[in-house]
Amino acid sequence: MILYHGSNVEIDSIDLSCCAPYKDFGRGFYTTLLKEQAMRMARRRAKLEGGRAVVTIFEAPDDLLARGNLCCRVFEDKPSIEWAVFIRNNRDRNFKGIADKDCNTDNKYDIVAGPVANDTVGLLIRQFSRGTIDVEYLKKEFDFGTLTNQYTFHTERAVSYLKKVGVSYDE
Repeated sequence: MILYHGSNVEIDSIDLSCCAPYKDFGRGFYTTLLKEQAMRMARRRAKLEGGRAVVTIFEAPDDLLARGNLCCRVFEDKPSIEWAVFIRNNRDRNFKGIADKDCNTDNKYDIVAGPVANDTVGLLIRQFSRGTIDVEYLKKEFDFGTLTNQYTFHTERAVSYLKKVGVSYDE
């Protein structure tokens, strides 16, 4: 499978210690199956931090998520309550249940795959976290279009399966 990573710099080697914490699936190296999604992220990073929008292209085994030596968490292609709780817990700097299966702040999962929480979904998750909407309302609101995807790599063991195969610059 081909995966894309958008940034303001080309990635020659992946350093997990440089990855930001409190992201959707926890601290990790974020990739996608969608080249255009990666380029949008690259443009955003370059605009905010300088540099040039660049997509680094990686190859990974097609059966990567089924490998027995990796602990993977895979969410459906559309939002679910389980997915929303997982994101809420990973984004919450005060979350205390780190050993819980519904968070990855301790990198218990080598790889996590699922939808990206776009701005609309992010707002719903914040409202749910604050208690201003309940789980039934959240379920109802999740019944809309397809989101983009993300494959995140959280451990050196997982990263070892990524092979850099190219780079693409914004034109």
